[in-house]
Amino acid sequence: MASDTFEAGAWFKGSMYPEKCDLSPDGTLLLYFVLQGSKLRTSYSDTWTAVSRAPWMDALGLWPQGGTYGGGGRFLTNRHIVIRNNNVIPHDDHPGKGLTVELGWSAEKHTSSGEVEGASWSGRDRGGRLIYAKGGKIFRRQAPGADMEIADLCGMTPDPRPAPPWAIRDLE
Repeated sequence: MASDTFEAGAWFKGSMYPEKCDLSPDGTLLLYFVLQGSKLRTSYSDTWTAVSRAPWMDALGLWPQGGTYGGGGRFLTNRHIVIRNNNVIPHDDHPGKGLTVELGWSAEKHTSSGEVEGASWSGRDRGGRLIYAKGGKIFRRQAPGADMEIADLCGMTPDPRPAPPWAIRDLE
């Protein structure tokens, strides 16, 4: 967000809960909570919280949830997270090496600030600047009545490609 740039990455077939997601302060890691019913009878369960390198979704750390109550979380620092649950253990294949993980309910959900009428979401970035989503586009408020479009996501189509090698290596 510091340079208002977006990079295409992973496509996910399932439900993502944006209010339970977060981006690390340095913008390199994505914490996300998802539901994918096709995984119900697997070791992943049907819902999980995971951390990956943005903008990819190849889990470096993954915590199966088994329901939509709870889950998700927040970054406290670039490599320190809190997951909204008291009772999850990391998946054997995605242990989250290099992350400090806390469990608890102190990680509040992100909710829209409601500052922009007609926006599907509005809020403040880490610099306190107003950003919002409306009609498939992302905007930044420059001044009252002066909004700058920073991304148009309307023309995007799924492009399922594997994550590059840098996105799947363990955290150090």
